Amino acid sequence: MKYEEVSTARAWREVDLGAVAHNAAWLQGRMGPECRLMAVVKADAYGHGDGPVARSLEEQGVKAFAVACLSEGISLRRQGVEGLILILGYTPPEEAAELARWGLTQCVADEAHGKALSAAGVPLEVHLALDTGMHRLGIPAEDHGAIARTRTLPNLKFTGTFSHLCVSDSTSPEDQAFTQAQLDRFYGAVARMAAAGLDPGGVHIQASYGILNLPHQPCAWARAGIALYGVYSREEDRPDPDVLRPALSLRARVAALRTVSAGEGAGYGLAFRARGDTKLAVVTVGYADGLPRMLAQAGGEVLIRGVRCPMVGRMCMDQLLVDVTGVPQTAPGDMVTLIGRDGGAEIRAEEVAARCGTITNELLSRLGNRLTIQYCP
Repeated sequence: MKYEEVSTARAWREVDLGAVAHNAAWLQGRMGPECRLMAVVKADAYGHGDGPVARSLEEQGVKAFAVACLSEGISLRRQGVEGLILILGYTPPEEAAELARWGLTQCVADEAHGKALSAAGVPLEVHLALDTGMHRLGIPAEDHGAIARTRTLPNLKFTGTFSHLCVSDSTSPEDQAFTQAQLDRFYGAVARMAAAGLDPGGVHIQASYGILNLPHQPCAWARAGIALYGVYSREEDRPDPDVLRPALSLRARVAALRTVSAGEGAGYGLAFRARGDTKLAVVTVGYADGLPRMLAQAGGEVLIRGVRCPMVGRMCMDQLLVDVTGVPQTAPGDMVTLIGRDGGAEIRAEEVAARCGTITNELLSRLGNRLTIQYCP
């Protein structure tokens, strides 16, 4: 990851670590006194930069982190993160020595995965994944035999048990009932383990929407992902008032200005046709930076000098065109805001994601590594 001063950047992200700290504290307050925050920093902390975010949270007292894969866990260790790092996804048993070397905690994805990790012959700290209805990773919560067999495998030190809620973002009666059924399956399996003399360790089942929509749960951790960064997966999920603070802004520059006459086309395929004399700004960001290519033709807008301006034509790999006819003072070098605030105006990540038919989780996690990051304390 590159870090540069804004003055030299072609296109960049600004990340407000104070906003992340605020969100972490607010989410911690939602979880109850016995439950602690496990910060989900996979996918480069949803595009916010995994190491700096994790280290700043450690300074705030956060001691547990979750990632998706081995390489992400190693990246955190190399950047000086010292707390618990749980790998939520599958790691091949051939990498067991690397898990141990870097002091990472691995999820046991199912009974076969547990057997293979055990057979690697390397002592590992692990959390047991239970499938309570999402049917992704995990031993079925009702399969007591498989749970018991896995829990007694050699070389595996079980320090936690977890599951994942698949419709906790919904408040429909049907989905709320399904979420409750998942909770019942999970806590039932945990109780049976304890009754059989198998310590479940620290348990966790809530992710961001589980924290936002459920009452306090009797868990050791709750895994905060998208909410930690101050955004919601969808615009319609934002409460009123909203206490979370978006941490990321995405900015670029005006590289050049062009004037096209009525009837003239611009960009690939001449997809933009001017209805009248039009002033276009060439902006230094494109789909290779992680923006959805369809954004320009889906009504995407930017902020220039605090004014909303529409994207036009087809987005290029490295550039896009913006109609700045209504902002005649626009000049080369002007800052362009694609996500974030400029003056009194704001474009939120939820808005951008909605225009492209996706969610903020995908939008932010796809932001490209050539976007430099400037951190605000």
